[in-house]
Amino acid sequence: MSSTPFAIDLRSDTVTKPTRAMRQAMANAEVGDDVICVDPTVEQLQTRIADLLGKEAALFMPSGSMTNQIAIRLHCRPGDEFICETDCHVFNYEQAAYAQLSGVAARTVTGVAGVLHVDQLRGLIRPENDHQVRTRLVCLENTHNRGAGAIQPFENVVQICQWAHENDLRTHLDGARLFNAAAATGISEKRWAENFDSVSVCFSKGLGAPVGSALVGSKELIKQARRARKLFGGAMRQVGILAAGALYALENHRDRLNDDHDHARILADTIRATDGLSLDPDRVQTNIVIFRVDPELGTASNLVARLGQLGVGALAVGPQKIRFVTHLDVNRQQIDAACAAIQDAVSLPVDTKQVAAQY
Repeated sequence: MSSTPFAIDLRSDTVTKPTRAMRQAMANAEVGDDVICVDPTVEQLQTRIADLLGKEAALFMPSGSMTNQIAIRLHCRPGDEFICETDCHVFNYEQAAYAQLSGVAARTVTGVAGVLHVDQLRGLIRPENDHQVRTRLVCLENTHNRGAGAIQPFENVVQICQWAHENDLRTHLDGARLFNAAAATGISEKRWAENFDSVSVCFSKGLGAPVGSALVGSKELIKQARRARKLFGGAMRQVGILAAGALYALENHRDRLNDDHDHARILADTIRATDGLSLDPDRVQTNIVIFRVDPELGTASNLVARLGQLGVGALAVGPQKIRFVTHLDVNRQQIDAACAAIQDAVSLPVDTKQVAAQY
């Protein structure tokens, strides 16, 4: 029996299961105690991802939230602030850990589907005086989750990072789905990363590994990150078993990411053609589709429940908004079935007694 309640699970790209070949790689992984010395498979992964992103070093961690939060902690001191986009993951989905764990404040700027332009940031650096926090860091997210997988335009990224460095600010990229941005644009991960002082990447989203993210940067930054990882409880022992899954995904699943993007566009076309549904935003660039539900069809939670009855998993991400995420465990035949289910679901009767899902 499958562990998922849905025949076609589009709730997230984190629901993927390890492939048979990935499981075999994990079973065969050479391991060691990565806390007191070295785990050879972890070391191999860290060397590979640092090289891929053009940085000196990398550190494997349990989650992207940890890599992001350690980066913020290292770039800032208590009483500092960082600039980020209003809908970004760091600000919305990590429990304000920057404040709880590191005493850092966030200053948000609203982009268009998560995309920022350097002109929005000019003038935001606080003056140096005893009354104000110190502006120290700019964080970007690429691709942007709540922006429906929007890709930060490369020229915007370059301009923002240049502006930041000219003003003695550090730069961090939450690149949880950076591999999707690279696949969609043809711009290498190294070029995307080159303007940032640190980059976080996730192996358990589009690449389909079961666990893990990496923080990459200079040797000195990663040395300090290792110390912070211990403080945050993220140091693990024979973790090569997990690193092997991430390494397998890195070497075998990057080339197929555009299949997910094609599938997302097919879903988007069905949503455009279905009365009562509208894409929000309208453009689908990678593997995330977000759409709005007309109130006449009920709430987003109502429609998610009806889709669930038809075997399709989705997430309500607002009172009237739903998210689909395509991934390697959903093939073209299942996407076609999901499209049919979307059209069927809008015709099912609305149960107004359904409890709204958390989003």
